Amino acid sequence: MIFIKLDKLLEKLGVSRYELSKRTGIQYQIIDNYYKNRVKRYDSYVLDRICTALECDISDIIEYKK
Repeated sequence: MIFIKLDKLLEKLGVSRYELSKRTGIQYQIIDNYYKNRVKRYDSYVLDRICTALECDISDIIEYKK
């Protein structure tokens, strides 16, 4: 199963969902869905913008668990 770890990363970096929304130009609701791990289909554009804004790697955001 794939999990989004955006909540932990934002907490670690001290960045709010609202701030991430502003940095990426992505609607708050979309960021909130990733934050709450409610996403069924992962958008590569959204993940790219998040990684760029937070200066992180995709493995910092996505985790695979068997």
